[in-house]
This record gives sequence, structure tokens and C-alpha cells, in this order.
Amino acid sequence: MDQYSVLKQYFGHTQFRPGQETLVNGILAGRDALGIMPTGGGKSLCYQIPALLLPGITLVISPLISLMKDQVVALTAAGVPAALCNSSQSLEESQAVWSGIRRRAYRLLYVAPERLERPRFADLMAGQDISLVAVDEAHCISQWGQDFRPSYVRIADFVNTLPRRPVVAAFTATATAQVQEDIVRRLALEDPVRTVTGFDRPNLFFDVQKPRRKDSALLSLLAQRRGRSGIVYCATRSGVEKVWAALNGQGIPAARYHAGLPEEERRQNQDDFQFDRKAVMVATNAFGMGIDKSNVSFVIHYNMPKNLESYYQEAGRAGRDGEAADCILLYSGGDVTTAKYLIQHSADGGELPPSEQEELRRRDLERLQIMVDYCKTNRCLRGYILDYFGQDHPERCENCGTCQGVFTEADVTVQAQMILSCVKRVRDKLGYSVGAGLIVQVLRGGKNQRVRELGLDALPTYGLMRETSQEQLRALLDCLSAKGYVFTEPVHSTLRLGASAAGVLFHGERVTMLSQLRPQEEPLPRQEDKASPPPADEGLLTALKAVRNRIAQRENVPGYIVFSNAALADMAARRPRTIDQFLEVSGVGQVKAARYGEAFLSAIAAYIEKH
Repeated sequence: MDQYSVLKQYFGHTQFRPGQETLVNGILAGRDALGIMPTGGGKSLCYQIPALLLPGITLVISPLISLMKDQVVALTAAGVPAALCNSSQSLEESQAVWSGIRRRAYRLLYVAPERLERPRFADLMAGQDISLVAVDEAHCISQWGQDFRPSYVRIADFVNTLPRRPVVAAFTATATAQVQEDIVRRLALEDPVRTVTGFDRPNLFFDVQKPRRKDSALLSLLAQRRGRSGIVYCATRSGVEKVWAALNGQGIPAARYHAGLPEEERRQNQDDFQFDRKAVMVATNAFGMGIDKSNVSFVIHYNMPKNLESYYQEAGRAGRDGEAADCILLYSGGDVTTAKYLIQHSADGGELPPSEQEELRRRDLERLQIMVDYCKTNRCLRGYILDYFGQDHPERCENCGTCQGVFTEADVTVQAQMILSCVKRVRDKLGYSVGAGLIVQVLRGGKNQRVRELGLDALPTYGLMRETSQEQLRALLDCLSAKGYVFTEPVHSTLRLGASAAGVLFHGERVTMLSQLRPQEEPLPRQEDKASPPPADEGLLTALKAVRNRIAQRENVPGYIVFSNAALADMAARRPRTIDQFLEVSGVGQVKAARYGEAFLSAIAAYIEKH
């Protein structure tokens, strides 16, 4: 059996996705590997297929129990012998897994990185034939990554204790060039085969909205998506509780997830979401890497995340089945304050020397500013993200809120000169810079105590824009920031002039600002909705989903474990009548065909006969 027959027999696909074949072949040839592939791009197959062809066992290091559980359930359903070893298992479950390891009953074993540091487990692994160590979510190894996890740094030490060094392969969806080099260095990858397939997810629609009232905006967005599965991310536990209560008060079936809940409730809530008993999950980023649910059709961020890597990873939980999905961020200025507080009070990097901890905080604040700029930009949102990860792209994607928005352009040179002059005069008077809030107060003629104490009410720019609303002034500042005329210093959040400000102040440079005409509360139509044809036969697809639901309930697994939405859509289009035709459906392997084929073929035959 080779990699191509394994791909079809166990996973139901006749060809590899971009990048997969190179990584699989490299691993099978005995080379270390580094794969940077977008969420939903098929990273898991890059180590699961070699695991079925290499001798011995493949050890998969994964950061979250829920993610390991999902993978093992899916592999078992496909006929692959796999297990997980984690702290949530009962004594009996743990003993059964250890017994299976000793009997060499598994081809893949999933563990958390902390497990590798336990002497008893290390001794057990020393007696196994480990052919491959696969490190999932490998960006966790880099202190410059958004999810730094010190236990990942010690993976290389564990590998060095094994009697024979296995192939080591690392995978992640979000890693800048610096983080990629950090992964290679810290895992001690030896001449790895590298594949960076790109970060773009064309099926995802990105939008940033700035509603006056987030609660009503969220309820409106969910009402338009009733019956669809989605995640609402909040920055804090209290935010989760507030949003969850509001949704349930409106009759929206929502579950909640954050680290402050009892473990049993977290597990139950996740199961309710996974099994589609609750359509919406309201969660902190504790739910981030732990979701492998393929039919999530929207991710709404109620608050802005701390960095673009986290946002892209969390938004990427949508549309894993390849179907069109929405990624919407509800932004407000208060989100910046919350994010800064979380950064400054984070325990991340607690094991590092103080100087490195300070550098980590500084980098976190720089990345926060990049995230803020994403929320304020009038550029193509997808292009902004791809620029950050260093990927080329067209100027417009035509599938984001900016590209589909309706804008008007106005000359704001005079207003820009007033604002820039105020920033300069305040610094000249005080000898230091101040925050944007105080600049707004001075320009609007604010009478608060600090303005008077600092003598800023005596400046020529005091009250110069008192007829301009605070909201309009903030929009002008956002425009000037996006164009580089001003910037916010990350550590102290002070507003400073950019190098190009002199052109506006002294050399007659003109400034224009784009304003979106469409109200932000009104959702924009997705490009896919305009261009995609309707399903070939919605009635048959509904019938197939009903069969899937019955099987899923009988086997006590989520529906997508039986077959994904994409597989059902292909099934409805092909209308197979025989088992051989059924095997031609994308996502149908031999094990699933033998287990479920008769039920789906019968449903298709009955539907055709009736219609």
C-alpha cells in the first residue's frame, strides 16, 4: 500500500491538496518537515498518512485535550487505530491506553507536551518503535508566537532521550517568517522539507463593524444566521457570561466556554456544540485551538483579539468544510483598553528572565497596534492579513467588507492640519507626548481638570474643532494613523507625529479620507452568496443530512465525523446508486463506505424514486 491508496482507502480522497504530497513524501523519505498551511488546509493528513505507512507508532503532540479527542474520534471512525493519553481520563481508561501502547495496538498516539516530561511516560516511550513525532500547533514553541507554551520548548529534549531519533515534523496555520525560524531552531529540525501553501482562505468573508451598540448588532447578525452553527468570541470570562445570558434571553440556543467553568460543564457545553444541540458557542480564546468542527459557518468576535495571529486562527474555525463562511469583528475603542490590560497582566513568559519578559510585552503591544490598524483600515481586509504573513495577493479580494463596501472620498486637509498641529503643540509645550483621548479633549475645547492643569487650554489649537463630534474626530485620527501621519507608541499609548506629517503641515500635501456610506450595522452581502449557484438538489441534501443525524445519534458522535457537509453536497450532486459509485464521492473511504454506504444509498434511491 502506498500514500495514494491510503489517502483513498481511509480518507476518501483521490488527490492531495496543495502542499500535502510534498510533506508526506518528505516524511516517508525520512526527512524532518515544516508545514505552514491554513486552517482547514489538511495539515493532519500530512502526518496521519505517513503514520499508516511507517513502522511502529507516530507520536502526535497537540496542545488541547478537546482537539486530541476530535482527531482520535475521526480517525477511529475511518478505521485508523489511534488513542490519546491525557489527564482527564479515568484510571481504567488510562490503563487501557497504556496496555494498548505496550501491545503496539495503535498507529497514532496523541499527547499534550507536558506529558513528555513525566518520567514514567518517557520510560514507556523509550521501549516503543517511534517512527515519527508530529508537533501540531507548532507556533506554541516560539515566544514570539501568539500562544507561547514553555512545555513546547522541551520537546527537543524528549526526542533526544529516545534510543533512536525519529523523523520530527511540525505544523501550524499561523506563523510569520520569524516564528517559522524559531520553530526550526527550537525543535532542532534537521534539513526539513518546507511547505508554505499560503494563508489565504478564499471561502471566508471578512468584515469589521463598528456598531454603536454591540448587543443589538450581535443579535441582528445571529438572527440572519438562525439555524447555522457559529462561535462568538469574547475577550473576558465576564464578557462570555454577559453575552451568553443575553443570547439565551432572546431564545438563541447558546452554550458557553471559558476557563472559569468546572471541567465537567466545559466538556458538556462543548459536546452540545459539537453535536449541534446548541447552535452557538460563546467563548473566550480558551476555546481557540480546541475546535475541529467542520460545519461552523460563522465566527463573530464580540471583542478585538490581542493580535492578528490569534484573530486569524480563531476566525479560521469557520468554513473548515470549504463552504462559504463569515468572519465578523465588532470593534470599539474599549477593546483596545481591555487588550492592553490583558497583555500587561498576562502570565505568559513567566519562566523567562525579566529582560525577556519585558521584550515579550513590548512585542505584544506592537502586535496589538497592528490588530487595531486592521480594525481601522479602509484597505482590503484579506490583503491586510496576507501582507502581515508575507503573502502576495491582488489589491482587492472582492470578498471582504471593504471591497464590497460603498465609500465616498472627501478632502480633509484642513482638519488634518488642525489635528497634526495640536499633536505638535502639545508635545512642544509639555516636552512629552500624550494619548489620543487628551488630544481630542483639547481640539474639542474640553474643560476637564487635566487639560487645565497642564495649561493646554491656552494653546492656539484649543477648541479649534469644537463643532466636530468626538466620533468624527476619532475617525479622522484613524485615517491619519492609517496613512502614517501619526502613530501610537505601543508601550505608553501616546500619539506622535509620523515622518510624513511635515508634508501636510508645511508643504501643502493634501489628505483625503474614505467614509463608508453603508451603515456598519447592516451586514454586507457575501461574494459567495452572489456568485455561487444554489445546491443541485436541496431536498436530497436535506434527506442525506437526516440520515447522517440518525447515524450520529446512534453512534454518539458529531455529525461531521460521519460525513462532512462537503461530502454530503458531493453525494447529492453525484447521486450514486452502487457502492462503487459511492466510493467516488469525495470524503468517502472504504471503511465508511462499508459502514454507512447502505443507509445513504437507500436514501438516495428512495428520493430518486419519489421525485
